[in-house]
Amino acid sequence: MVNKTKKRFVAGATCPQCKSLDTIMLFFENNVEKIECVKCDYHESQTDKQVTQATRASENVIGVFKPE
Repeated sequence: MVNKTKKRFVAGATCPQCKSLDTIMLFFENNVEKIECVKCDYHESQTDKQVTQATRASENVIGVFKPE
């Protein structure tokens, strides 16, 4: 069985490394939220600590990804 990962582009996002617009894609790998630039191959993972800090207690949100 092939395990496919759904990757979505983030509209208006700028790559922190190459500064290209609309080249960042967001996806989950092993329940970890990750971003990757398709132009320069920059990648970043969000740790559980960052997810917990971004989640507001009064809402049912899994996490908010905030690239640097």
